[in-house]
Amino acid sequence: MEAAPGPVKRRLSTVVNVGGVKVGGGHPIVVQSMTNTDTADVAGTVEQTLALAKAGSEKVRVTVNTDEAARAVPRIVDLLRFKGCDVPIIGDFHYNGHLLLKKYPECARALAKYRINPGNVNIGKKHDDNFRTMIETAIEYRKPVRIGVNWGSLDGALLTRLMDENAASPEPLDAKDVTLNAIVISALESAAAAERYGLGHDMIILSAKVSGVQDLIKVYRMLARKCDYPLHLGLTEAGMGAKGIVATTAALSVLLQEGIGDTIRTSLTPLPNGDRTEEVIVSQQILQSLELRSFTPQVTACPGCGRTTSTYFQELADQIQTYLRTQMPIWKMDHPGVEEMKVAVMGCIVNGPGESKHANIGISLPGTFEDPVAPVYVDGKLNRTLRGDHIAAEFMEMLNDYVDRTYPSLVAQ
Repeated sequence: MEAAPGPVKRRLSTVVNVGGVKVGGGHPIVVQSMTNTDTADVAGTVEQTLALAKAGSEKVRVTVNTDEAARAVPRIVDLLRFKGCDVPIIGDFHYNGHLLLKKYPECARALAKYRINPGNVNIGKKHDDNFRTMIETAIEYRKPVRIGVNWGSLDGALLTRLMDENAASPEPLDAKDVTLNAIVISALESAAAAERYGLGHDMIILSAKVSGVQDLIKVYRMLARKCDYPLHLGLTEAGMGAKGIVATTAALSVLLQEGIGDTIRTSLTPLPNGDRTEEVIVSQQILQSLELRSFTPQVTACPGCGRTTSTYFQELADQIQTYLRTQMPIWKMDHPGVEEMKVAVMGCIVNGPGESKHANIGISLPGTFEDPVAPVYVDGKLNRTLRGDHIAAEFMEMLNDYVDRTYPSLVAQ
């Protein structure tokens, strides 16, 4: 019989401290997100950042592209701190970052990290003075940087040089392979330049983003073999809805299972007026499904079939999942370990009792047109049977009792 796989062996990378959040070096893989508000809108950006942080984003990136946005950054950070939110705020710079960071030192000081895209920081220039200015600012204020290469804005001069060299090669590569190699080279050469200008090795995080799943896997495998910088994972444009979720999960799961990746983002395109926090929940679920981190109790629920024509168990599963997420901000403060709890909500007798027994606490409904009668299993044993119109409320009360008994409150101690 084949032995069960052991825990994922993480690629050992250098530790980078981002506003108190440690990235790399075997520390927990960090979930991050990005606002889509106009950063100059202080109130709107603060509101969205608070929502992302509450959902579990451990770093939040904001666009810094105008004078108004740069002036707003210190006010945003101050207001977040006033509201009790200490999530690190990262500045996302393109084209004019060297100007904004020098012009607005309070912005440079308030940010926890700078994101620099080497492909567009020196557009049209034959020198890297703009890049160097940003690195020198990071050194002055002791801020780490993420050198983020993106194939949609790859250094044109570098790509042209590599394409010319490839054309002259006796065994030329496919153009896409040359492009992927150029992404890796751009990241590594930019990091080497940053270190030459005086930035510490332990102040650099790299990313190399593309939109295709297989391309992303290939690029990060190459990058991981060639350096020990912490790596930020994510498709550059994952897409909307199921496509974005599935593509991100497919790409990141392969890399994370290979031990590659120190911080991740799910770059979903939200629906108009959609909930930005969805990208945080997806990132958390990827890590929790791979058993790399735990964030919230997991609900096992059956998909339904001809034996479950009533929607009762679906409504019950949704109520319980929503309740667990709502309770987690409270529970995680007082009940360490509760995020590991497994809950089952099953719709019929075929797999219901068995799945309920495998969970810490599970409820099983009888099936088609069920008369609401539901046995509840606690730690593998039948505990009681719920009946009538208040099953959901009674089961949630049992959940609360289980949490209190199983995960002792720190406050009580």
